[in-house]
Amino acid sequence: MGEILLEVATDAPFGHGVPAQLGISGDALNVAASAAAAGARVGLLSVLPDDDLGQAIAARIRELGISTELLKFRTGQQGVYLVHCDPDGQREFSYARSGSVGSTLSPEDIDPAVFSAAGAVIAGGIACAISASSRAAVLKAAALSRRFVFDPNFRPRLTSVEDATAVLADLAPRTFLVTPSFPGETSALLACSSPKEAAAKLRRLGAATVAVTCGAEGIQLEGEQDSVWIDSIPAPSVVDQTGAGDAFVGTLTARMVLGDSLPVAARFGAAAASLVVGGKGGTGFIPTFEQTRAHASTGAKGGLPSHA
Repeated sequence: MGEILLEVATDAPFGHGVPAQLGISGDALNVAASAAAAGARVGLLSVLPDDDLGQAIAARIRELGISTELLKFRTGQQGVYLVHCDPDGQREFSYARSGSVGSTLSPEDIDPAVFSAAGAVIAGGIACAISASSRAAVLKAAALSRRFVFDPNFRPRLTSVEDATAVLADLAPRTFLVTPSFPGETSALLACSSPKEAAAKLRRLGAATVAVTCGAEGIQLEGEQDSVWIDSIPAPSVVDQTGAGDAFVGTLTARMVLGDSLPVAARFGAAAASLVVGGKGGTGFIPTFEQTRAHASTGAKGGLPSHA
């Protein structure tokens, strides 16, 4: 669940006459697409404009193998972001999303029967930051879900450290999995200087499982039965880093719901994240699970754990 955005991507710095590629992205869509590619049956709760653009976005969602049954259509402005990527895949963003139709998501949009029956529900800090009603919807979803997954996804342009920290503390006791990034989010929101310290703090706050993503280094996993370091997997090519973290969250969650252990699911998540950066845009390249499995087996140090 969350906001879907129209993506305008360029290879050159922004300027008049610069060629651009349109795409559909946003953290919620990126996560859902990766979860669907990893083998899960996925629905996406979001609000789209009730016009031709909204229908075009819905068509792209269906193309990605995601159910559109939970989508809401209302009169309003579609959120947009512009992104420029340099040759190393580093990104420069500019957003036009204030008051977007996506930010009108509210608790009334939550179907209790759907959310309580789902194998997992994934939401992020962006959905909590874009409006009070969207934040309330996330809180309701967390209360209903059997497995609630939360990606803090802290964005200083959208919310303050204090508010984001309060949301994380409020949701942690209700979460099956939390996926903060190190060092940015763990330092800002948890005042922790190491991945293991951050994971331990979130466990004390009530989170059942924690996966601290450490960029190109790897992932620190902490749960009731697991305390494991997962090495990152080198990317075959880097075009655009947009959506890499989302691919990790979506793939990891899907594979856990489908029965994989936390370490195995995390290895698949790391593999998917290192593949998606080879495409342009948040959903420019979503690897199939066969591609992800093969990359996880050949790219990780020591291959997959023996029980994969």
